[in-house]
Amino acid sequence: MRLILMRHGETDWNAESRLQGQDNSSLSPRGIEQVRRFRAFLKALNPARVVSSDLGRTRQTAELIGHGTCPSDPRLREWDMGSWTGRTKPELIAAHADLYHAWRAGEYTPEGSEPWETFRARVAEGLRHWLAAGQGDLLAVVHGGVIRAALHAFLDIGPSRVIPVTPGTGTILNFRPGAWQTAQLEGYNIGAVVPDLSVAD
Repeated sequence: MRLILMRHGETDWNAESRLQGQDNSSLSPRGIEQVRRFRAFLKALNPARVVSSDLGRTRQTAELIGHGTCPSDPRLREWDMGSWTGRTKPELIAAHADLYHAWRAGEYTPEGSEPWETFRARVAEGLRHWLAAGQGDLLAVVHGGVIRAALHAFLDIGPSRVIPVTPGTGTILNFRPGAWQTAQLEGYNIGAVVPDLSVAD
């Protein structure tokens, strides 16, 4: 069974390299185009079921791919970034490079933020619930941090070992039916765009 993890299209805050966490901004014109271009991949993959995070940017993405009425799950929300929410990636690296890279590796928790292990467990619980809830391949419209958490939970690939997830792309994990603890990696950053290494996490 495939779990297709789609990152929402670029938002206005993504375009500014600004960390969003559980705050929200709308998809940018570029983000809307990214999502529209990804629809051909989804048509080929033809998932049987769809779920999304309950945040606005993922709901907007789900609407654009023709699944605006799919269920949403708050367990699939982005990582709560606490006091770093709204700050830009270049600003944080300039001021706190060591802390930024430790945070990106899941080893530092900004004030008011969700610890990485708590976040990873939340995401894994939500995805396992939806994998077990029905038959056929599952598409989850989510966030970059959620995809990194899934890779850590199901493949034991830590967040420091993966490049950023490009908006409007898909990551595919393959599970044996009924065996939701571990998976095989089928694809990462799949889409009609060149992976963007500078995108905000």
